[in-house]
Amino acid sequence: MKSQTNRIEYFDRQTGALCRETVMGDAAVQWAYLSLSGKICAPLLFGTSLPSRVLGWYFNSPLSKSKIQKTISALKIDTSEFATPPDQFRSFNHFFIRKLKSGARPIPADERCLLSPADGRLLVYGNMQDESPVHVKGVDSPLRHLFDTPIDNFNEGDAAVIRLCPADYHRFHFPCDGRVTAQESVKGQYHSVNPMALRARKRIFCRNKRAYALIETEKFGEIAFMEIGAFGVAGIHQTYTGTTVQRMQEKGYFDFGGSTIVLLFQKNRITFDADLLANSAKGIETLVKAGEQIALPVERRLVAAEME
Repeated sequence: MKSQTNRIEYFDRQTGALCRETVMGDAAVQWAYLSLSGKICAPLLFGTSLPSRVLGWYFNSPLSKSKIQKTISALKIDTSEFATPPDQFRSFNHFFIRKLKSGARPIPADERCLLSPADGRLLVYGNMQDESPVHVKGVDSPLRHLFDTPIDNFNEGDAAVIRLCPADYHRFHFPCDGRVTAQESVKGQYHSVNPMALRARKRIFCRNKRAYALIETEKFGEIAFMEIGAFGVAGIHQTYTGTTVQRMQEKGYFDFGGSTIVLLFQKNRITFDADLLANSAKGIETLVKAGEQIALPVERRLVAAEME
């Protein structure tokens, strides 16, 4: 019987229910991070890109097609959203990076709200500082280590951490209109971002391969948008062109594997939705979909509160 501490639970925003997550490769993750033999093998598995690249080759090949329907069934994925029918995917990764039908992720008409950039499980934090940790399932990841450089613009600001699972749509989008002023990549390792792995090994987010963009916005100030790779993610792909971007324009996608997006905001520029703050205060992730409102500008939230 598995330990209850290894259960992963999240709050489903759409149904209002507390759910238990179905984890692909649960036993393998436990071996790799909780057993002595797994810890000994960890440098070979996660220290270089080779295992992830080999895995990537397999999941990009027709040999992996047989896993598509099994995954859809095991994770109860809604195929009615797919732009491509399941039997037409060329490989497992082709299925994994799938596009959705137009309208599958409706967005609010109010252009003043900040949108979730991806499907995933969300935690939000306030008053972040350069030397302060982002507590992700008990893991300390100082912000300056995430960027591998000082980030004074975001001291005492706010952060959102969105964890994508194999069941999720793995393309990500800009959460608002803006202008990209910088795009950087940071070399790193390829650890799992499963919460079990995050609890077992400190600062995985700071160790893993990652990329980030700085975005100037009119409503929300400067935003840092970071994609963090994981075991099996041999590629973080940017698909947007130019520097002027619009909300929900596709920014890019992750290849096969669990992945994470981190958004950082400047001090006193945004206020997260009440349900996200309440759940995060309890350490509970909230399942959100790409295009859902997750925050408002500070002045907009204040006006809404005065009208209530």
